[in-house]
Amino acid sequence: MKQLLLLRHAKSSWDDPALADFDRPLAPRGLKAASLMGRELARRDWLPDLALVSPALRTRETWRLVSAELPARVPVEFAEGLFDATAGDILAEVQQAIASAGCLLVLGHNPGLEDFARRLAGPRSDSGTLRKLEEKFPTGALARFVVDDNWADLAFGTVRLTHCVRPKDLD
Repeated sequence: MKQLLLLRHAKSSWDDPALADFDRPLAPRGLKAASLMGRELARRDWLPDLALVSPALRTRETWRLVSAELPARVPVEFAEGLFDATAGDILAEVQQAIASAGCLLVLGHNPGLEDFARRLAGPRSDSGTLRKLEEKFPTGALARFVVDDNWADLAFGTVRLTHCVRPKDLD
């Protein structure tokens, strides 16, 4: 059994309209939420063996704050294919992850990440959690899936969604 953790970057700042989307930093609310989510990952013992992170500034900042709360250093790959990614792009990135990773964290952006999470959830998913995910996957939210196959064999509609945790759930 493997775990897949999908984490949307924390709330970003729109204060500087001249910044390119790729270069937007986290907002103060995002800084707080990222640390909260890191502590929650540690508390639940959902500790990734590998993190695939979009190289955008807000995702890198989110990862820096999340990973600072984890009990051990986690190898990270900044995957260019996760920026502005579709659900299919994210699936391709996950399928290329090293087979030995028992718990994989993907940190990316909407709308692709939310679409990926919804399409990934299979019939064995927790119905209440699926409703929560379908309602909204806000900034800083985390979806946890249990995966029976190897990463290379991952397909839409085949894994079990078990949890959806939003920063507001932790305040």
